[in-house]
Amino acid sequence: MKNKIFIVVLFSLFMFLFGCNKGPTPQEEIYTVLEEVVVIEDAFKEQQNPLVELEKSEKELYDEIISLSMKEYDRIVTLSEQALGIVEERDSRIDHEYESLQNSKNEFQKVHELIEKLEEDTLKQEALSLVELMNNRYDSYEELYKSYKVAVSYDKELYKLFQQEDLSIEPLQEQINLINESYDQVIAANEKFNDYTENYNLAKITFYKNAGLDVTYK
Repeated sequence: MKNKIFIVVLFSLFMFLFGCNKGPTPQEEIYTVLEEVVVIEDAFKEQQNPLVELEKSEKELYDEIISLSMKEYDRIVTLSEQALGIVEERDSRIDHEYESLQNSKNEFQKVHELIEKLEEDTLKQEALSLVELMNNRYDSYEELYKSYKVAVSYDKELYKLFQQEDLSIEPLQEQINLINESYDQVIAANEKFNDYTENYNLAKITFYKNAGLDVTYK
């Protein structure tokens, strides 16, 4: 008899604990995914400053190259090889940046099924708008990445041209024009990406607030 009573009491305690521990709400689950996306994109952010520094170093080499005459051909070749090495590193870093965004995108996809769990229609629509913003951000980065890769390929061709001893002004000017046009596209794509990033971050904060999540940003 005592054993039966013990079993009943234990079962009741289990049901009590189970009832008190229903797990995270859909809002909290969405928060977890969105903040995991932030962590994943740390690898993306880590490429930013090195890329800027590499671009500055390359610009210095380029400026020195075009200040030289063909009488200093050996010096031009040396500087061009150095610049080409920098371009190769930029190319590698932009690939790492792209990989980080792809990982971010894969993680973000988990949000879709969680949105369906939201009971409040207004909050659900807000979450869907957030998803649309983020997807536009990912699409704009695809455009940025492709533009940057094209620009980098033109940079490589330029420094190979500089190493031709019989180089004439026409192909050089043509290559420089291609580079300038390609970086105009990079700048435009980057501005679009930054705009979507800013709008997404603002919308995310608003969603957290309306979802009743007490989130403090530093």
